Amino acid sequence: MITLEQAKLHLRVDHDDEDAAITAMIDAATAAALDYLNMDELPNPVPAPVQAAILLQVGDLYANRERQGERPLYANTTYERLLNPYRVMAV
Repeated sequence: MITLEQAKLHLRVDHDDEDAAITAMIDAATAAALDYLNMDELPNPVPAPVQAAILLQVGDLYANRERQGERPLYANTTYERLLNPYRVMAV
């Protein structure tokens, strides 16, 4: 699981003003990773690539908090490449 401290270090945030918002972003990014991986819970310990993918998603959510941006947003293939080896595929 990604901690608030890990996320703030990744985001380079050194204040507590946005802790609730960042915690919500961690929860959303974790849920999105679980959905992508087709899992109900993360393995323990969480593999480093999965942690990195969740942090990438948190960073994206933090940087693009507005509904519409000035520029088009594109899918992050690094996110998928980090998660694909751990993805549970249905047969």
